[in-house]
Amino acid sequence: MKNNEYINKLIDITNTCIDLSHWPSHFKTSTMIVIPKPNKTSYDSTKSFCPIVLLNTTGKIFEKMIREQLQFLLISNNFIYPCQLGGLKHHLSTDTGVALIHIIHSGWVKNLYNSTVAFDIIQFFPSLNHQVLPLILNKVGFDHKVLKFFSNYLVDRKTKYLIFLDHMEHLTSLH
Repeated sequence: MKNNEYINKLIDITNTCIDLSHWPSHFKTSTMIVIPKPNKTSYDSTKSFCPIVLLNTTGKIFEKMIREQLQFLLISNNFIYPCQLGGLKHHLSTDTGVALIHIIHSGWVKNLYNSTVAFDIIQFFPSLNHQVLPLILNKVGFDHKVLKFFSNYLVDRKTKYLIFLDHMEHLTSLH
């Protein structure tokens, strides 16, 4: 199968998921592996471990395709503030640094002092109120099938935990 045929099949499957307002359950299950960090004197603190979340690779490909399309629609319809730099395609962290340096230098020219507050919102999407997202998408004019898809996409998520104990000599599985 040629690359274009393969990509077209992936697009067809993604569009079918949206048309049916269904996200398969095997894409909703993640596995978190908790690995002890090396050279720790004690493992009695959560900071002594490194959690790694694994997702279904095919599901990640479909999610990326959905994310790209959603971002395109949001940007092309001016739903995202033009100065938004984080998390957008073609907006790098260096763009944020350049903008920040410009603001600082502009302040210095006026003999002003500058302060910066930065937020790193970890796990924003999973913590989003699941009833709010479809309401927002509806308000900005998204198709009803997209609203129904995200309503299904957000529910019944599961995580399986694998914890390595005794410096990786034993594997414990929790559900």
